[in-house]
Amino acid sequence: MSKVLLNGLDFPEGPAIDSQGTIWLVELKGGNLLCFTSEQEIKRYPVNGGPNGIAIDRMDNIWFCDSKNNCISRFDQQTKNIEVVCSTVEEEPLNQPNDLAFDLSGNLLFTCPGNSRQEPTGYACVLSKGIVRKITEQKFFPNGLAFTPDGKELVVAETYRHRIWKGKWDAVSCRWTEEAPWVEVGGPVGPDGMAFDSDGNLYVAVFGKQAVKVVSPEGQIIEEIPLPGKNPTNCAFLPTGGLLVTETERGELVWIENGVKGCPLFK
Repeated sequence: MSKVLLNGLDFPEGPAIDSQGTIWLVELKGGNLLCFTSEQEIKRYPVNGGPNGIAIDRMDNIWFCDSKNNCISRFDQQTKNIEVVCSTVEEEPLNQPNDLAFDLSGNLLFTCPGNSRQEPTGYACVLSKGIVRKITEQKFFPNGLAFTPDGKELVVAETYRHRIWKGKWDAVSCRWTEEAPWVEVGGPVGPDGMAFDSDGNLYVAVFGKQAVKVVSPEGQIIEEIPLPGKNPTNCAFLPTGGLLVTETERGELVWIENGVKGCPLFK
């Protein structure tokens, strides 16, 4: 069963939930951070860019990819200030950063697909102790990424190959090893944002498919959840249960009322 929480959104992405239960998402084309409070109040904060994926730290700061300004930025909820955290990797400008996540040691990982729909020029990075470096390259539009509940494995969506890669993640050395294609989720476009539930199943927003697909820890597709619109971009679990999905064809934030709880995200 699904319920539309917000509509009329201008290419929504995200979402994420802070410690107060406020839902945060972005309007990529509208250039806004958006928060939706438990009192059903909506607030928009213009960022003068192209905000995309969101991650929230332990201080409730909102970290987001800015694909227009080619940087990772941080929004302070208290001061409402936006600070650019990083904009280069190995002395080159970031190439349209897309999605991001913290690991169990507080390192920040993010994808940079750039214009890699036809050529494998996409890559992913880690920001650790103020230094940014690439952890994988030669991907066709690397997009969503997520850590398994124990934080020891990383999955990355390769949208224009319709598949998800999986490998071991070392949060000390910041290296992704044994990376390999793990599961094919199909198209017509491919996997976008992702989130793990508390049982280790991976929920994948498949852009163009009008569905979220559920992948078991063994890499088998075990469920397909239909959606009102055909272009889901990302998903996240509410602390009380149920899955939030952003969808761009209809411009909606949808709640899938399945009672499933997500694994705690690292901050």
